Amino acid sequence: MLLTGGLKSLLPHLLRRIIRCNRHSISNTSGMAEGYKQANIVILHKSLADDFEKFCHANNGPLPLLYRSKPGDWKCPSLSSDSDIRTDCPQYRVYEHGAFTRSVKSLKEYSEQLKDMVTFYLGCSFSFEKAIQNAGIPIRNVEQECNVSMYKTAVPCYSISTFCCNLVVTMRPIPESKLEAAVLATSELKEAHGAPIHIGDPGLLGIQDLSKPDYGDPVHLHPGDIPVFWACGVTGVEAVINCRSPLAFTHSPGCMFITDLKNDSVTVGSSSEVPQVYCISQDPLHYSMVSAEATQKIKNLENLIGIDPGDRGIIHLHRPDELLKACLAISHARSVLITTGFPTHFSYEPPEENDGPPGALAIAAMLQALEKDVAIVTDQRAMDLNKKIIDDAVQLGILKRPVPLLSYRRENADSALTFLCENGNPRRPRFDHLIAIERAGMAADGNYYNARKVNIKHLVDPIDDLFLAAQTIPGVTTTGVGDGGNELGMGKVKEAVKKHIKNGDTIACDVEADFTVVAGVSNWGGYAIASALYILSTCEIHDRYLRKAVGFPQLLKKKIWLSALPSVTKVISRGPGSCDLLMGRWNQPLNRAQSLLSHGLLVTLGNFWLTSIHPVFRLSCKGFRTL
Repeated sequence: MLLTGGLKSLLPHLLRRIIRCNRHSISNTSGMAEGYKQANIVILHKSLADDFEKFCHANNGPLPLLYRSKPGDWKCPSLSSDSDIRTDCPQYRVYEHGAFTRSVKSLKEYSEQLKDMVTFYLGCSFSFEKAIQNAGIPIRNVEQECNVSMYKTAVPCYSISTFCCNLVVTMRPIPESKLEAAVLATSELKEAHGAPIHIGDPGLLGIQDLSKPDYGDPVHLHPGDIPVFWACGVTGVEAVINCRSPLAFTHSPGCMFITDLKNDSVTVGSSSEVPQVYCISQDPLHYSMVSAEATQKIKNLENLIGIDPGDRGIIHLHRPDELLKACLAISHARSVLITTGFPTHFSYEPPEENDGPPGALAIAAMLQALEKDVAIVTDQRAMDLNKKIIDDAVQLGILKRPVPLLSYRRENADSALTFLCENGNPRRPRFDHLIAIERAGMAADGNYYNARKVNIKHLVDPIDDLFLAAQTIPGVTTTGVGDGGNELGMGKVKEAVKKHIKNGDTIACDVEADFTVVAGVSNWGGYAIASALYILSTCEIHDRYLRKAVGFPQLLKKKIWLSALPSVTKVISRGPGSCDLLMGRWNQPLNRAQSLLSHGLLVTLGNFWLTSIHPVFRLSCKGFRTL
């Protein structure tokens, strides 16, 4: 490759002239005409043009449309002053009935056919390379003097008529410390594909081997680099192949058309437009993206549910951003398994306390609204009770449909793996996220204790096995929700439980979850998860990242998600008295209840006032009247 400093610094019209005259061997245009927009090229018969334009609009992440020519028009006046699309790319590809037949330096020999063809100019990630460099981030393929790596993925684009294909992406190694800077540098450059669509393990996109790109050259990662993937205009090449047009032309991947348009400096405006990056899994490595505005709302929720109505010292168990990262992981999940049930009232029948099931159903209702698979696993002895709760929730409209109810028994060493995975194969998990909310957790001695240090092991099935097995299954993450440290998943904060919680040395759960959500009442944690999932789903940055910038925004489903949120009748104080909050879990003086009502039960999301308890789990108040 010849990429001299002179060529890099030349203005676009001079570069096009050099390319047109074929005076230099230019294998790709990465790093050239720094700060100017480059374009992918697709040339199709005019009869296909309208459908291809619709295909671009339906998948504007990989195919941001800069310009569409008229049939037979070889110029693009809005992009360049003196161009000729037949000669101004370093190399072209010719496709006949979807088959690649040859590469050429010029399309002049096809001038007659081009009279009935339309040229599409599509944005290119080479356009944002200067912005990345200005942010102090190295461009590894430029350093290594090679083309960028491009890969076919397993992500389907939104199909229009005969145009259907999977997404193609570019990969650029980015130092881990620079991930958020790279996202910020590119997020507003939407005509150059905008922000990344995936950060982390390539296998999550269906890419098996980074050293074998489908287009371009392999680019080597330096120690500490993370593979970052952007949508790529070569997606248009794949669409051309699959549409099997009798004749079509594209640029050769990496050999772009260089325009006269500069990438304008873009300043991110409101916090809803500022992206932030969080790691949600180490195996496989996976980062997610969310707006600063959504992040702050979820942080506020985390603070609200952290109020300690029992003064038990749970503030010492709190770990910042656990609610956010847990919900990001759940948002990416396809299938979620929930468990709840704490038989603390061991001398009663049933022995379950009422904290846990309401929060579990609030999470399940939101997961159903988000069209995720969800199931609940509980103790065999409590199956009838939980079935009745689920049936009532369906009848009351809280759940759209019954949630599958499962039980788990330990029969051999592989029971948990067999339960979680098809045929016990860790590569085929049935669930990719597990949530325990107010579920009795196994202590270090193998027993299960309530807060008063009473051993209730005889009432608890070993569902902890599933969380321990999940630690060995790549791609499966876990969340524990608790309010005392003896709940499943609280092993992540067990040292703090032992130090700060009464009887903590004995009762502390020893089993860790990846994420630990600590709340004053565990149900609040469930309501917060449901609310946070709603916040994420209505976040445009997160929505785009989830759908990999293909298809259309899912925000039209907002009303469905809204209807799944937990809610409660608002209440105000009438005078002295006490309030039995959350179905009698806490019996606190009136000033405590007023504080909770003003701080914890009313949360604003935009113009909608969300309360954090569902109508079926009514707030029972003495000395209060409803509004």
